[in-house]
Amino acid sequence: MTKLPFSHTETQLPLLIFLLSSVPFFVNSQFSPAERATLLNLKQVWDDPPALDSWNATSSPCDWPEIQCSGEGSVTGIFLKNCNLSGSITDSISALANLTVLDLSYNFFPGNFPTAILNCSNLQHLDLSQNLFVGNIPANIDRLESLNYLDLGANNFTGDIPPAIGNLTQLKSLYMYMNLLNGSYPVEISNLANLEHLGLAYNDFRPAVIPPEFGKLRRIKYIWMTHAKVFGEMPESFSNLSSLTHLDLSSNDMEGEIPSGLFLLKNLSKVYLYKNRFSGSIPPVIESLNLVEIDLAMNKLSGEVPEDFGKLKNLELLNLFANELHGELPPSIGLIPALKNFRCFRNNLSGELPSEMGLHSNLEAFEVSDNHFTGNLPANLCAGKTLFGVVAFNNNLTGQIPKSLANCQTLRSVQLYSNSFSGEVPPGLWSAENMTSMMLSDNSFSGQLPGRVAWNLTRLEISNNKFSGEIPSDVSSWANLIVFKASNNIFTGPIPQGLTSLRQIITLVLDGNSLSGELPSEILSWKNLNNLNLARNKLSGPIPPKLGSLPDLLDLDLSENQFSGEIPPQLGQLKLTSLNLSSNYLTGKIPIEFDNSAYQNSFLNNPKLCTANSISNLRSCYAGFNKTKKLPPKFLAVIVVLVLALFLITILMTKYLVRDCKRKKLNRDLATWKLTSFQRLDFTEVNILSSLSETNMIGCGGSGKVYKIAVDRNGQHVAVKRIWSDKKVDYLLEKEFLAEVEILGSVRHSNIVKLLCCIASDDSKLLVYEYMENRSLDKWLYGKKRELRNGVVLDWAARLRIAIGAAQGLCYMHHDCTPAIIHRDVKSSNILLDSDFRAKIADFGLAKILIKKGEANTMSAVAGSFGYFAPEYAYTTKVNEKIDVYSFGVVLLELVTGRAPNCGDEHTSLAEWAWKRYGEEEPIAEAIDEEIKDPFYLEEIISVFKLGLMCTSPLPTSRPTMKEVTKILLRCKSLDGKKAGKEYDVAPLLGEDKYISSYRCDSKKLMDEIDNSLVSLV
Repeated sequence: MTKLPFSHTETQLPLLIFLLSSVPFFVNSQFSPAERATLLNLKQVWDDPPALDSWNATSSPCDWPEIQCSGEGSVTGIFLKNCNLSGSITDSISALANLTVLDLSYNFFPGNFPTAILNCSNLQHLDLSQNLFVGNIPANIDRLESLNYLDLGANNFTGDIPPAIGNLTQLKSLYMYMNLLNGSYPVEISNLANLEHLGLAYNDFRPAVIPPEFGKLRRIKYIWMTHAKVFGEMPESFSNLSSLTHLDLSSNDMEGEIPSGLFLLKNLSKVYLYKNRFSGSIPPVIESLNLVEIDLAMNKLSGEVPEDFGKLKNLELLNLFANELHGELPPSIGLIPALKNFRCFRNNLSGELPSEMGLHSNLEAFEVSDNHFTGNLPANLCAGKTLFGVVAFNNNLTGQIPKSLANCQTLRSVQLYSNSFSGEVPPGLWSAENMTSMMLSDNSFSGQLPGRVAWNLTRLEISNNKFSGEIPSDVSSWANLIVFKASNNIFTGPIPQGLTSLRQIITLVLDGNSLSGELPSEILSWKNLNNLNLARNKLSGPIPPKLGSLPDLLDLDLSENQFSGEIPPQLGQLKLTSLNLSSNYLTGKIPIEFDNSAYQNSFLNNPKLCTANSISNLRSCYAGFNKTKKLPPKFLAVIVVLVLALFLITILMTKYLVRDCKRKKLNRDLATWKLTSFQRLDFTEVNILSSLSETNMIGCGGSGKVYKIAVDRNGQHVAVKRIWSDKKVDYLLEKEFLAEVEILGSVRHSNIVKLLCCIASDDSKLLVYEYMENRSLDKWLYGKKRELRNGVVLDWAARLRIAIGAAQGLCYMHHDCTPAIIHRDVKSSNILLDSDFRAKIADFGLAKILIKKGEANTMSAVAGSFGYFAPEYAYTTKVNEKIDVYSFGVVLLELVTGRAPNCGDEHTSLAEWAWKRYGEEEPIAEAIDEEIKDPFYLEEIISVFKLGLMCTSPLPTSRPTMKEVTKILLRCKSLDGKKAGKEYDVAPLLGEDKYISSYRCDSKKLMDEIDNSLVSLV
């Protein structure tokens, strides 16, 4: 043996050991050519996918990334998760005699369970989850007697779980969640003595109770996965499950009491029983000292909170919210050293809060709202410097805000409204580095507002307190503020000009103060303002005409002030849902847009205002006309005849002159028009230009008018959008025009509106689309439905078809276009319907091609429509596809509820309204549009409602992609229909992608995000 060249022999042995331990050691690099042939055969059957490019006839399978080999070179593991594979699993796989691990999850394998796998008798780990398998699970599944892990989740298996499953005695993990299993629950699972993980969520087992055999088990360890369709009471024999570590029975609609022996299990670590119907008391004796997380929320539990919770030194999460608990909280809960999250809101708890809460732990969330707590807020909630939320509203708490919170830089949200707090807000709390929301209304706080607040503060609510002084002049530094409510305080002085520079502000409510002076005239920065309430102040001067230029303003209240002068006619441009200008000193005529009974209470106590249409409580502008001398009847008749004759002559002459002028102008200017075609056309620019008259106009948007124009004698029509007509070119409008032409001119998809051509001149740009006979979706969902639809009802089948079509269009934009396309203005009015009610995405004037070379992925301004844009869209100019997902989620909620996107309760959006209903556990069925309340489709409709909630999650990362949304919608089937032997057939919607009709949701996690997002939202 050659010696290592070291000068000291005593160092050679340790160095040699180190070098040998640092280099991979292979006992034998040989491999079986037969096994390589088997793998290459599988690759060929799977259509030679790109993911398996490394599989070739010249290298060893042991060198392929997806293959694991034993020391002797035999194939022992195949890892092909998420490789976009499809096809069959042939009998040749049985040639891999030493195969112990097979992972084919997250692929597209169709057909029945691949029985060839049953010949791999040495398999220990089998994962076929997230595929397209159908049919029954093999009755002889026990041939895989060495299995310790089996995952068949998220497929389309039907029938029973075979009794033979009980013979797989080595199983530790068994998952069959999210299938169509509709047979009996197999009591043979009770034979699996080593079982630790059992997942049967999202199935339709016939029995509605836990089998009695489960009450006789003595050694089984299991986790009952989330959402499995199991009902009835939990067995009292949980004390037999001595090795149980994780228990998840959440969202099962289970009832009865929590077994008294549950918390006696020594090894229990995590218990999730939330969102059921458990009643009775929480077991008072707790011996499971290893508990880390306990979630008993959203049940019907009563009684007191057990003192024994204080013994759990490792407890990090304790959720008790939305129950019927009463009594005081045990002081010992404040002594738990590991506690991070404590939530007990919406109960009947009383007494004082544990005084040492937060002092001994790194508390992150403290939520005790909607109870009857008294006394002070614990002084050391942020002792660990990790607290991000204090939610204690709707209690009877008193005293001042603890000064320690002023130094808590991790705080994001403080919600203390509806209590009896007093004193001044600690200065440091206003400017806490991460603060986004302060809600302090309905207390007795005093003091003045600071000049500087947290840089990211978006919501400030301090109504019904005793704040005083002037609104700071440097309020312009509150740049990210979206909601500012300060009603019924003692603010004085003028409204500072800086307040009008808040570009993100949506709600501004300052009523019930002593503000004076004139309202600033320069208010154009309030482009997003939705609600302006300045009532009951001492404001004077004229109402600024520029209020009429705020495009999103819906609610305006300037009542009980000292405004004078005429009402600006520009206010008539607003689409107000509420207006109140009462009790001022306004004069002159009411603008014609408001001179009707809908606004009859909007102008009370303005003696010098008058009405032309005799609004009640207002004087007529023509009150003195009848006092003049009347003309003789014959003379009056002659005047009428002469006026009518002159009028008819004028109309005829004008029509002739206008027609002649148009014809001459068209002939003269036709050469200046340039037509660019994107499709084969049966018309010319002459057909279009000669018909651009007001009589053909069918709509008017923010960037131009839309015309319906006939282009042949057979009744074919096109829709023409005229972008501008001024001689002076508008840069922003031209940018919209170029964006829409660039995108639509290159896009080809059946669910995206077809751009036929564009016609351009120096002073006008025309886009010519295919005409959609049934106009836009919003016209069918709300508003004056019966007038627009002539009694035609948009039933659920049609609505689901529309949702799928729109989702497919957006999915194509996000996932199939290179580079990807983001729409930025998805809404029901931009979803058009053809004669067969097929949906097509329209209006790409605000769209943006992502990752465009040479341009940053940002937007210069927030675009979109109120009620549709995602929360983060108001905070940042960075955008991605998730803003379209949020907007589409709002459309799904519109389809289910029939409500407009901004028609929630108390000025909330539809998405906020839906989340509030869901969080308060109000029945979703009551929110469904009456026109589609069909019991046959009820579960399907509720599923789409929940999908809308997922899409409108406050966190962009929690929202699904449009590809996932499309798959879920395509998979929608009526559960009631299946029970009746029917199915809702979506196959005609699929086109060439017929295989997708058997999709299940791509991820169980995605379906769980509804509940997780709700907890985060609260």
